[in-house]
Amino acid sequence: MMKDEYDFSGAEQGKFYRPIEELDIPIYLDKEVKAFFIERLKIKGQEFSLNQVINSLLKKDIEISNQLSSQGITKA
Repeated sequence: MMKDEYDFSGAEQGKFYRPIEELDIPIYLDKEVKAFFIERLKIKGQEFSLNQVINSLLKKDIEISNQLSSQGITKA
């Protein structure tokens, strides 16, 4: 039940604030994408971290995108 009045005299503004840059926001993969990478890694018999694999692919994509941009080619 809500009170008629609340005492915020001892409140601290921004106590739980964190800039968006510091938040780890979960990113969810489609089931078929996740299954593909897990199966590929199992076939290779490697220990794996799905985070490391996906991050490596994304970094490579960024690198390729930057190279294409510097050459005046835009990526579709």
